[in-house]
Amino acid sequence: MTQKVAVLGTGKIGEALLSGMIRAGWAPADLLVTARRPERAEELRTRYGVSPVTNAEAAKTADTLILTVKPQDMGTLLDELAPHVPAGRLIISGAAGIPTSFFEERLAAGTPVVRVMTNTPALVDEAMSVISAGTHATADHLAHTEEIFGAVGKTLRVPESQQDACTALSGSGPAYFFYLVEAMTDAGILLGLPRDKAHDLIVQSAIGAATMLRDSGEHPVKLRENVTSPAGTTINAIRELENHGVRAALIAALEAARDRSRELASGNNS
Repeated sequence: MTQKVAVLGTGKIGEALLSGMIRAGWAPADLLVTARRPERAEELRTRYGVSPVTNAEAAKTADTLILTVKPQDMGTLLDELAPHVPAGRLIISGAAGIPTSFFEERLAAGTPVVRVMTNTPALVDEAMSVISAGTHATADHLAHTEEIFGAVGKTLRVPESQQDACTALSGSGPAYFFYLVEAMTDAGILLGLPRDKAHDLIVQSAIGAATMLRDSGEHPVKLRENVTSPAGTTINAIRELENHGVRAALIAALEAARDRSRELASGNNS
C-alpha cells in the first residue's frame, strides 16, 4: 500500500528532506507539503511536483506527518492538528528540545511519535539525524523514520534521554566547524595569504581530515599524532591551543548547548 508523507512547515531543512526523498525514489504524488506563505507552497509544487495542502488536510490524509516548524511554533501547530490526527498517524518531530511527551499529551491517546534531531548538512545529503522513539512508537515506526531521513545522510538511534546531548554535538555541530574555519581563515590572512586561498586550503584540509576519521577506523588521537612530529610546527600549534584552553572551551560550549536544549524542552523559549 502506498504511504503518503506530509512535510509541515517546509523551510530549508524540510525542502532538503523532500528533495532527498524524491531522489531516493519517493513518488512526488505521495508527498504533501504545507507552507505558511501560498507563494512558497506554489514554489514547492513547481519545483518538485508535490501537492501543497493545508495542515488540516495533511493530518487527515497523510500516513506520516513530519513537523519541521520552529520549536516556538509547535504548540500552535499541534492545536491546529489535534482535531484531525487519528491515533494511528505517525508523527515525526524535527523540533530541537521538544520531548515526545509534548506531542503525546496534545494528540489522541496512543499516537506514535518519533523525535529526530537532524542538521543542516541535510542540504548536501550529509546530515546526521538522531532518532528516538516515543512511548507508542514501534520498531516499524523507527525503521520508516530511518528510511526517510536516510535519504539525506546517516541516522543513529538513541534513547530520548540522550537527545539533548546529541543536539549539542551534531544538531549544532556544523556551526562549530564553520566557526573554526572562519577563525582559521582569519589566521591565514594574518599570516599573509589571500582570503580565497586560505579558505580553499582550510576547507580541503577539513574534508580530507573528516574522510580519514570516517574511513580509517583510527582514533582521532592516533591520526593527530601522525601529523605531529617531535619539535615540529604542529606540536607548537597544539601547545598554544592547550595554553589558551581551547579543549576546555569546547567542552563548556557543548554543555551550554545541551543546557539550552533542556530549557527549550521545559518551555523556556526566551
